[in-house]
Amino acid sequence: MKILHTYLLLLSAALLLTGFTWGFATDPCKEALESAATLDSVGNESQMRLLEAKIISQCPDGAAGHFVNALQQERVGNTDNAIEEYRRTLLKEPTFGRANGNMGLLYAQKGMNDEASVELTRGLLSVSNPLYHKALAQIFAAQKVNSLAAYHYHEAGRTLTRDVTIFTGLAEIYTAMNQPEKALTEYRKALTADPGSAKAHIGIAGVYLQRGELDKALEQMKRAETAAPQNRDVHLMLADIYGKKGDVKLSDYHSLLGGRSKLTPATQKSSSPAVASGADKELESLKAAIREQPDATLSYEKLGHMYRAAGKDTEAMEAYREAAHRNSSNSDVYLNLGILHEKKNQVDEAVVAYKRAVKVNPASAEAHLRLGDIRFNRGLFQEAVEQYSEFLKLRPESPDIHLKLARIFVKSKEAGLAISSYNSVLSYSPNDGDANREIAALYAQKGDNDKAVTHYKKALAIHKDDNEARTALISIYVKSKQYDEITALLKEAVELSPDDPVNHYKLGLIYDFKKDYENAIATYKKAIELKPDNARALNALGRLYMKTGRLSEAKETLEAAKKADPTMEETSVLLNNIRDEFNPEPRKITKGKKGKATKKSKSKKGAKKTKATGGAKAAATGAKTQTKKQP
Repeated sequence: MKILHTYLLLLSAALLLTGFTWGFATDPCKEALESAATLDSVGNESQMRLLEAKIISQCPDGAAGHFVNALQQERVGNTDNAIEEYRRTLLKEPTFGRANGNMGLLYAQKGMNDEASVELTRGLLSVSNPLYHKALAQIFAAQKVNSLAAYHYHEAGRTLTRDVTIFTGLAEIYTAMNQPEKALTEYRKALTADPGSAKAHIGIAGVYLQRGELDKALEQMKRAETAAPQNRDVHLMLADIYGKKGDVKLSDYHSLLGGRSKLTPATQKSSSPAVASGADKELESLKAAIREQPDATLSYEKLGHMYRAAGKDTEAMEAYREAAHRNSSNSDVYLNLGILHEKKNQVDEAVVAYKRAVKVNPASAEAHLRLGDIRFNRGLFQEAVEQYSEFLKLRPESPDIHLKLARIFVKSKEAGLAISSYNSVLSYSPNDGDANREIAALYAQKGDNDKAVTHYKKALAIHKDDNEARTALISIYVKSKQYDEITALLKEAVELSPDDPVNHYKLGLIYDFKKDYENAIATYKKAIELKPDNARALNALGRLYMKTGRLSEAKETLEAAKKADPTMEETSVLLNNIRDEFNPEPRKITKGKKGKATKKSKSKKGAKKTKATGGAKAAATGAKTQTKKQP
């Protein structure tokens, strides 16, 4: 029995000290499907690619392989192929809800809302994915099913705490339900997540307008204009507010900037000739100037600006091209021309325009930034680094661009430069959870565990549900045998996700290793309660029952583990040991003349008996061993 206890203790230690990859070999397709279920939690792109490759190699024609194929098709924009692969996944494994949910997201993108609703709902039966909730919320909001939309927005917002569209969407639902106070609360949450959210500012101003509080609405819209000076909706709202306050001049000005041009038929019918004359006269004046002086570059520049403000992109592009043809020295001409090309998805033409903007004015920060973004999206990372670096010289207080640079350096395996860029992010935005987690991973790779732990802790303090940071921190603590810290992290994980059996199982293993058997048993039981066929938890509980001498319960639990997963080798070994305990093999022992146990003669007749009984010597030895083992 002592040997068995020693074996169990060593086995527990081995399981614990292997970075939480606990368990034995299983069916490759089953293991691949379990891995596929974790793909959406892998934050590192290279790790995700490696895991996908492993899944396909394990089970290329099974549900897991088709699921990964679907993800890859989706990634390159082949929506129809992705949907087909998700369907094949479900043919192989009808209960794999992630395939339903992901397929529902694609249906929603295609505007197939009925099909999307069905698949998203099926997906949510298996996994509480915030993206599924968000998509369902948007569908129900469009269908005016406000109560369901509000429910799903709330569920999505529990996890997607920085997704502004969730807060603004929920606010719009509350507005439709005539609950302005709740709408204000959600709009303010949106501004906390993104102070530059024009939609949130407009929404708050709209509530104030309904109450007749024009000054508060105007104050809100001025903030919106500062945050998004080129947003047409902001200018149109300002135009309405100024109109209600009787300021015709400012109302006209913002109407023009918002694209409500005085050139449109609706405005030409305006009752006031003075109102109709402003923009028309200026345009006619510019056209007259161009007729008199066809090479008047400045007139083309102004004409382009006016058309762009009025939302007439085609006319604006033509005017800007004429100005560029005459070698305009105004970098805004080329910058605006590039932006218009991008809107039409004419990326190569946009690059040419931005390059000219930078040539005319090397201090054009926005041109550098837009060039950097195009290079980044095309995978030209070295050129992206050059442009982002120039942008940061002009606007160093831009943590989002420092973060982009850091991630490029990570891709190119330039750890030193990446760490420097991450530190720049944190100098301006110390509470950036992504930056803290990502720099921690770099420090861990370098073996600087103290700094890694500091940043992982910071990431968890910012977002308690950052599972990637938690798992990495646990891995460090396992290697340094800091079991109290591991216990605290796993307890927190259980509190955050009380319905996740994996967290309970892992916490049980820690209690088990620390010989806190009472808590270990309770925690294993909780994992099994949440997932009755949880083979690993059943196996661990059975092993613990054996440790504590509760053999009948151990046998029952291990048999359940065996039924849940017949391929688990450890379960079979432990069950065999229990059977030996309960049913020792009968042994034959012969006696000599003086009544002492002696070996049977190896005659032919004895040889037959030995063959039949498994050997007298082995039997005698086994009997003695078993006698010692009997309780």
